[in-house]
Amino acid sequence: MTDTPPAPPRTEPARRPRQTTRDGRPAGPAAAAARKPPGDTRTRGRSWRDSPLRRATPWFFLAVPLALLITFTYVPVASMISYSFTDWDGVSPDRAFTGVDNYVQIFTRPELFRVFFVSGYYLAASALQIGVALYFATVLSFDLRFRNFFKGILFFPYLINGVAIGFVFLYFFQDGGTLDSVLAWLGVTADHPWLGDPTSANVSLAGVSVWRFTGLNFVLFLGAIQSIPGELYEAAQLDGAGKWKQFRHIIAPSIRPVLSLSIILAVSGSLSVFEIPYIMTGGATGTSTFVIQTVKLAFQFNKTGLASAAAVVLLAIILLITWIQRRLVPDDKVDLV
Repeated sequence: MTDTPPAPPRTEPARRPRQTTRDGRPAGPAAAAARKPPGDTRTRGRSWRDSPLRRATPWFFLAVPLALLITFTYVPVASMISYSFTDWDGVSPDRAFTGVDNYVQIFTRPELFRVFFVSGYYLAASALQIGVALYFATVLSFDLRFRNFFKGILFFPYLINGVAIGFVFLYFFQDGGTLDSVLAWLGVTADHPWLGDPTSANVSLAGVSVWRFTGLNFVLFLGAIQSIPGELYEAAQLDGAGKWKQFRHIIAPSIRPVLSLSIILAVSGSLSVFEIPYIMTGGATGTSTFVIQTVKLAFQFNKTGLASAAAVVLLAIILLITWIQRRLVPDDKVDLV
């Protein structure tokens, strides 16, 4: 019996060096396949992100709003500007070009430009309105009894139609009306025509606008105040800050953008007052505003070209005042935390 020679030792094949990336992760086709999420069947072709249809999708959603905005805002404004350079009466198809003659009349005829001084009453009323709304918004933002009830009382006048408000206060201020009856109950004899004198009539009308629009500013201020984090009030109370210091250092800086918006609305609204004086006095006894005068020029005296020029001047004044206000009080980001 012969011995079989021992089997030669088994040698393992040399291992190839492992391919890795710079951050130590495996590289190569197998690693790429392993990193591919399951169910991912995307190819190297153009993806949806690069598709022209995806880029055009936002414009599809904006098409209808833009069409409505252009049709009912910018086209009428462009037509109004073109009418302001003519003597069109609003009826006949003939429109003679007059250049800047309509604008010259507005600034040279005192009876046309004097109505801007009536807006001063409403501008002063707007300042009072903002102050009252800010006061009540600050007070009712704290934990008080019946605060929801008072919120409803303050906001309710803004929900009423302006024409209805005009008729209600027309009976309120008339001779022997509600105001005179209330004063008589208090022992005060007031034999004064509230809407018959220019000064008292404008003050009365401005007071009606304060009563009506205080609720709007109140809601704006209240929403801004309630968005302030409660931790700031707690920290201020721990430091011994009272209500006035909390308003000065926490509330006032936080609501500055909303206050700026309210000022813009107040100025533009003071210059474009229409429905309340038109319903209550019709622009008589020195209560005619710029908008009432413009409406009368267009529909009563058939001077559509001159009325269009007046409307353009009013639009330019409002835009100028808004631009100046935005430059003086920029809308900076407020960070209190």
